[in-house]
Amino acid sequence: MQPVLEVCAPDGFDLWPVAEFKPLELLPLSCGLSPAEVGTALMCIAGCNDLDPDGDRPPRPAAALDSFLHGLLTFDTLFAAGGLRVTDHSTGVTFRPGCCDGLEDWRDWHRFVDDGSMLSFGHDPVSPIAERFGDTVRLTVNAERSDSPVIELGVAELRHLLSGAERDLTDFLTLATEWTSRHLPGHSVAVTAAVARLLGFPAAAMPPQP
Repeated sequence: MQPVLEVCAPDGFDLWPVAEFKPLELLPLSCGLSPAEVGTALMCIAGCNDLDPDGDRPPRPAAALDSFLHGLLTFDTLFAAGGLRVTDHSTGVTFRPGCCDGLEDWRDWHRFVDDGSMLSFGHDPVSPIAERFGDTVRLTVNAERSDSPVIELGVAELRHLLSGAERDLTDFLTLATEWTSRHLPGHSVAVTAAVARLLGFPAAAMPPQP
């Protein structure tokens, strides 16, 4: 199980260094990211929230960097395309986040384990779902197909995988904290706090600023 972000790089992005990825490629988040990959992840997170202000939000700043970060730093509810990807290496089946999934919803998996309510991550034509049957969890890659590949695992194993995914997210947050202090020194604290909030980590659990 890996936390992943969907990459949708805007053409000509030059506000900070980023790595090259194919559009819609999934970027795993962990302690193993290079500085350029961390930059890509933060670009994707900020880009998902780069929407024109409305309601009570302050107007968009004129400066390019401030403008791009504005949504990330001012939205009450943040979004990042992606989620948790599960791969069964024994069969080669991969359960990917769906079109209605977001990385900010990753803790829904914990509630799923606890109460057994079905999780749905997308809709036609591809509808990934997670279901619990007693002590067994079934991950259906596409519920729109009767012959869809599935992954089956025990509830205890899923809890273990979720703990690993949380460690990956904590490690990513540590990297993001270090990266922003070098590349976005004027916005480091605010950007790191926003990413922590997106991931559902309380401020007290954030890594210390370098």
